[in-house]
Amino acid sequence: MAELVADYFTAGWRDRTLSCPCGWQGDSRAMAMELHDAVTDYACSQCGNLLLIVSHPTLEQVRAAAGAGHDEALAHLAIIEEALVRFPPATG
Repeated sequence: MAELVADYFTAGWRDRTLSCPCGWQGDSRAMAMELHDAVTDYACSQCGNLLLIVSHPTLEQVRAAAGAGHDEALAHLAIIEEALVRFPPATG
């Protein structure tokens, strides 16, 4: 069964070694990645078995993590804020 990372900013999920029933072991960088709207799936690069599901952060989660000093969240927030200035959301 795939492991779910509900908080994108959880420390260490990229580096943690996961094991597949086929015998393969590795971290997320060695897995096959499939991007979806709300999550990214990571599958065994040997057999394709789904091993890890990582939820994409909400704006509130990005702001909270940035407020706590998380470097990656700070970088994400800067990009988001720039995009919101350049492309304001439609109102109405």
